[in-house]
Amino acid sequence: MKSKLFILLLTASLLPALQAFATVLPESCGKDEIKFEVKVTNPPEGQPSPDIAPPAPGKAQIVFIETLNSEGWHLTTPMTRFGVDGEWAGANKGASHFAVDVAPGERNVCVNWQSDWSDEGKKVAMDTFTAEAGKIYYYEIKIVRLSSGEGKKMDFFFELKQLGGIEGRYRTKASGLSTSKIKKTN
Repeated sequence: MKSKLFILLLTASLLPALQAFATVLPESCGKDEIKFEVKVTNPPEGQPSPDIAPPAPGKAQIVFIETLNSEGWHLTTPMTRFGVDGEWAGANKGASHFAVDVAPGERNVCVNWQSDWSDEGKKVAMDTFTAEAGKIYYYEIKIVRLSSGEGKKMDFFFELKQLGGIEGRYRTKASGLSTSKIKKTN
């Protein structure tokens, strides 16, 4: 009986630490208190988005693309922020993309749903890859809305995956250009 009580007390004492850990973002992201404002410029109806400028000499480029399923975005459009090696690089909102140049070498990328709702703001995905100078890497964050049935709870999830060049270029052309800036705090 004493051992069960000891385990119960030990578990209860660790619970706050576990909850704090669950809200800490991975080292590949940025600081949680940094939030973005995003403006999306969509191409004219029936036209593709313009090509993205190539990476600067001696740099690689990462293009971050947000896509979402076409159903159910009535109240708000999801905003995701992307980090590279522990610093936020920018954010997307809805079907949009942006590019960032990076130094060659091992790069750690992160995506986090920018949300004040506790469940959504905890969603995070990450990847590590080796960037080569002159190359372009495409990462897609695909957001999907799921319903557990009529009248049931709605849930959203996302998946981060690296795309091949041809698919990445297509997804970029099919989305708007995202311009983000850090929100000023009062």
